[in-house]
Amino acid sequence: MKKLESTLLNMVVVLVAVAVITSGLLAWINNVTEGPIRQQDELALANGIKEVMGTDKLTVTADEVVTREFDGKQLNFVVHKTADHKGKFLGAAVESTTMGFGGDLKVLVGFDAEGKVLGYTILQASETPGLGAKADKWFQADGKGSIIGKTAQKPLSVNKDGGDIDAITASTITSRAFLKAVNQAYSVYAGQDNSGSDANSGASVQKKEN
Repeated sequence: MKKLESTLLNMVVVLVAVAVITSGLLAWINNVTEGPIRQQDELALANGIKEVMGTDKLTVTADEVVTREFDGKQLNFVVHKTADHKGKFLGAAVESTTMGFGGDLKVLVGFDAEGKVLGYTILQASETPGLGAKADKWFQADGKGSIIGKTAQKPLSVNKDGGDIDAITASTITSRAFLKAVNQAYSVYAGQDNSGSDANSGASVQKKEN
């Protein structure tokens, strides 16, 4: 085979060919892995809902995307309403995202029918390594800053801000971000009724597409 001459045109052709082949491979890999990744995410969310609601004997009766304005920004929240096997309303798990120390902090918070926190889990954290893991344990029932059983009818806040929640050691910013996510989740949940309509005129609700 005749060797290509090292001309500018030949180099451009080779580079374009490599780029096209690489793009094709990446598109194929993305297509192959997209389905399994989506299934894993859905399974993780389903397990997360059971975890924060404190029981695996439940049915998710509605998934709704609620748009609310906080601090001048339009934010989206996903409300997963749940019921027991008899259809009795148990409460809801709410996905809430705020800005933490290093980026987005996304939390799934479970509320009972009276608005008390049943549990929570961290879905996404871009904090300094270790802080996200600490937040996942610190505010649990056996943690130093437990929020379990509390209601955010009066916004939850750390001691430094006049509240009664112990902040994560040396990480007040992350603690504030976490509690802000919980407070916002409660505000959205409190504006819902059990039939899926929203009682708060400042919010818009739409069904989540599966």
